[in-house]
Formats: sequence, C-alpha cells, structure tokens
Amino acid sequence: MNGSVHPDNKPLFIQIKEKIEDQIVNDQLLEGEQVPSTTQLSNFYKINHITVLKGINMLVDSGLIYKKRGVGMFVAEGAKEMLLRTRRGAFADDYVAPMVREADKLGLSTEDLFEIITQVKERETHES
Repeated sequence: MNGSVHPDNKPLFIQIKEKIEDQIVNDQLLEGEQVPSTTQLSNFYKINHITVLKGINMLVDSGLIYKKRGVGMFVAEGAKEMLLRTRRGAFADDYVAPMVREADKLGLSTEDLFEIITQVKERETHES
C-alpha cells in the first residue's frame, strides 16, 4: 500500500478501508489477489492491529474481500465493479447534484455546464 494514513476527520479504520478500496479501483489489487495482512498493515502504518482489523472487517462485510482460513484475505470476484457502481452513485450525489444546483443559481444552462466541464477536463488532461 502506497501513501500514509493522514490525520483527517475520518477514523483510521475508515482510512484503511478506503485505501484498500482505492487500490482495488486502481488495479493495484486485482480480483483474486491477496490483500496485505492486518499485521503487515498495522506495522506499515504504525497503528493498532485492532484498528486495521476493523477496516478489513468492513470490507469483508461488504463482500469486497473474503477470508481463506489459514491463508489470508483476498479481493473478491466483482469487487472492482461493485466499487465503481457505488462510487458512481456517490459521485452524482456528492458532486454533480451540488454543481447543478449552483449552476441553476447562476443561470447556467446544461450546454453552459457541458462547455465548462469540457474546458476543465481538457485543462486537467494537459496538466497531468
């Protein structure tokens, strides 16, 4: 796992869960591949084993990873697609809906919004 756990408003176990989810979405952890152990994660991030386990258990409960007894945790079949579906829905609610509300306040049409999005996307593509 690259990066570190940063102090923000989210509990550490949520940050661990989200880091693993990001790795699944970004193809750093593929379906059927073994997830780092709770011991490895707690040593790497220098956080309590129980905290890591809580994040891992959330992933198990959601069906994104599964346990092979005596072997470890693995990314479940369909995990990436499940995450993408969930994130697309959250994207619409968290980003697009507020943007549309603000565009309405500013008197921007759908075409205006599309043009702005196109310009921003082109700018971001050229910068990266």
